[in-house]
This record gives sequence, C-alpha cells and structure tokens, in this order.
Amino acid sequence: MYTTIRTPAVADRFYPGNPEILSREIQELTHSAKPAQKAHAVVSPHAGYMYSGAVAGETFAQVRVPETVIILGPNHHGQGAPIAISTTPWQMPMGLVPIDTAIAEALLKTSSVITVDETAHRFEHSLEVQIPFLQARQKNLSIVPLVVSHISYPLCLEVGTAIAKVIADAGKEILIVASSDMTHYEPRTAADKKDHYALKKLADMDPSLLYRAILDYNISMCGIMPVTIALIAAMALGATKTELVRYTDSGAVSGDTSQVVGYAGVIIS
Repeated sequence: MYTTIRTPAVADRFYPGNPEILSREIQELTHSAKPAQKAHAVVSPHAGYMYSGAVAGETFAQVRVPETVIILGPNHHGQGAPIAISTTPWQMPMGLVPIDTAIAEALLKTSSVITVDETAHRFEHSLEVQIPFLQARQKNLSIVPLVVSHISYPLCLEVGTAIAKVIADAGKEILIVASSDMTHYEPRTAADKKDHYALKKLADMDPSLLYRAILDYNISMCGIMPVTIALIAAMALGATKTELVRYTDSGAVSGDTSQVVGYAGVIIS
C-alpha cells in the first residue's frame, strides 16, 4: 500500500519493542488522579522510559489526545533539512500510525522553510518515544512529525505562526507535542537551578525571552527550538498559562546525582 514506511529506530532500547509489554508499561505510566483537560500543547521528555517515562506518562494522562497530533522534536543526529517533515507512515510496535496528510500539506503550503525530508527522521528518537503514549490515549491517531535543527528565533516564529494558522484553519482539535529533555550531564544542584530558571521563563509565556535565556545561560535543553515553536503556536491559538506536571532527573533512577539529565512535563493551555 505504501512505498516507504518509517520503522522504529529505538524500540527495545528506549522502550519495549514487544507490543504487549509496551502496552502494559504505557498503561502503568499513564495513571493520573486528575481528569484529562483540553490543551494546546505539551512539553514531554524523550529519554528511555526507565528514566523519563513516568514524567511523559503523567503529562499525557492529564491531556485530551485528539486524532491529530503535531510532534516537534530536536535533531540529535544533524542529518537532513533544518525543519524536516515526515510524510510517510510510521510503523510502531503497537501498530501503524498514519500521517495527517491534509495538515502536513497545509503546513508545506503555509511555510516555505518546512521541507519534506525522511533522512532527518530515520534515526531520530525524540519523536518516536512520544508515539506509544499517544497511541494508548487515542486509537485513531494520525501524526504530523517535524524534526527541528538549531534555528534562529525568527525561523521559530515563522514555523510557530504557520502551525497556529494551519490548526485554526483546520477547524478541529489538534495537539502540539514538543519533545525535550532539560539540562544534560551536570550535577543535580546545577541542573535543578538551570532547569527551574528555564521553566520559569516558559511559564512567563514570552517565547523570545525563553529562547534567549536558554542560549544566554548555556542551558543544555535539547528541545529549545521545538518548545519555542510550540509556545508561539499555542499562544497564537489562545493559550494563557503553563502547568508544570512534574520535574525530575536521571539521578532519581540511577542514584548518580553528579551527572544528571533533567526531565519536565508541561501542559500549555
């Protein structure tokens, strides 16, 4: 039926490749005492589920996941176009996930800086690890996957504005997921300080200030471009607040607090 399909790059490494085991793990991670709310966007971490799955699960459990989700992730490999969209279906352990081609095509028409490029997606884990959570929350899931390299703030503004326009024109509920870990490989005290500074800038809802603060303070938050774009789009669609669902770091699991990676789950509504 399809000429090409994007196959998993990190199944059995970042998360279980066995669909039954994966489904069971997702169910365990997505328990929440709070009811699911409508949101414009979420920020979710993308490490192995052992480390950041509880944060991602708790975050997704608290939002309504509609049938279409735009997923933005950083480019860890440096391959492909600066702002690369995938238009091929994604084969995942829990089933094939189609692309919302109408939304993808609308984005390509609205912004000339977005390029169809499967190379950027082939080995990238930042989007892939989000998908099982979304599949578990929405059985009719379609995605629009975008990998974003290190780009300027004006480019973030252009992409975020384009996403907001396409969502507004679509006339249906679409969730934006920005995939990001926080500070990388610093002592817990330093990471905690930097990350809460970044999260405060996110809560202030000033995308340009957030973007500049991460770069000025040398905060190694890998998904700053996706998060900035998501915030720009969400605010253009009427978002007025952010909610920190949970913050933790890898030391909570490994016991090593000398070199941690920070993880945050945030709802933008």
